[in-house]
Amino acid sequence: MNDTSWSARADTAQHSIDHWFGADGIQFLANSHPRDRGNTEVFNYWWLAHVIDARVDAWLRTGDPEWTDRAIAARDNIVERNGGQLFNDYFDDMLWFALALERVHRATGEQRFLDEAIAIWDHVIAAGWNDTLGESLAWRKQQLYYKNTPANGPLIILGVRLSRHEESRDYLGYARRAFDWLTTNLVGADGFVEDGVNREEDGRVDTQWRFTYNQGLYVGAAVELHAATGDRDYLDRAVQTAMTAVRELSDGTVFPDEGDGGDEGLFKGVFYRYLGELIAALADDEEYADEKAALEDFLRAGTDALWANGLIDGHLRPGNDWSKPPVEWIPYSTLLSAVFAVEQRARLEARDAGADADATASVGVAG
Repeated sequence: MNDTSWSARADTAQHSIDHWFGADGIQFLANSHPRDRGNTEVFNYWWLAHVIDARVDAWLRTGDPEWTDRAIAARDNIVERNGGQLFNDYFDDMLWFALALERVHRATGEQRFLDEAIAIWDHVIAAGWNDTLGESLAWRKQQLYYKNTPANGPLIILGVRLSRHEESRDYLGYARRAFDWLTTNLVGADGFVEDGVNREEDGRVDTQWRFTYNQGLYVGAAVELHAATGDRDYLDRAVQTAMTAVRELSDGTVFPDEGDGGDEGLFKGVFYRYLGELIAALADDEEYADEKAALEDFLRAGTDALWANGLIDGHLRPGNDWSKPPVEWIPYSTLLSAVFAVEQRARLEARDAGADADATASVGVAG
């Protein structure tokens, strides 16, 4: 394989996680590089859930079971460090884990991972779904009055995916109700998605937090619901929000640094993951040909900048702003966002190569 291919670059990105952050024992991955800032032994449950997703991405691209083994190793580390339990106090954290587990089930065929995803769903619905401000999911157990996109977005995506495994349960109904609530309460007329509402029990929307991952979650939720229902309105909303996010939050090439607290490093990765799902959903959609082209161009431009600026000694190690050279210190959440984007670029490259091969074959047959 040409080592300038995006598949080869995705391999480099994946291996860079272990190169920079690999740690012995239960720590599994050091939280930062260099390991000299703050408490690097903190257990970041939701970051690790995204490590699982990254490894499944690599397996989908390569078919190499090494990557599902690594996904399962990350799953085992979460459970071990979480006292042998699947659950914690944050509904969004648990839903990220459940989404990753459902994907591991699809990759391996092992029922136990689907069972765990369903167990998390049941726990989240029982503990966090309530009528405050309308039927929807709270953010965490200690604030059942506080509703936000980070909790309801993954609930919608998981609900749709679980509905494909077990049609007799109302997974899809919960997903649709949560989407309607999210649209009514946190999505503007231009499709921009706000973070949350009622955090201080005053009914106020937190418009000060303009994060990429909220946009990505809404795009992903809408794409999943469109696939499940065929309702064009969902696809319309996904396209609108994706285009608005690029316009409002990027410089046209990359998303700037959203903060260096650690969690923020993962935000743009969520957008790129679900941007890839939207681009795939638009593959044969003539109505949105221009928007698809624009979103593909954004993906290409951002990953080109990432690769041009983010390499150190043959390994990927970017900061949160991919238009700038690597910075002194990063959390591994920052690298995960880069991995997700590079995997989506490799997916786009594979699709383009397939289209070229089909066109060549057609010419050959015609000749």
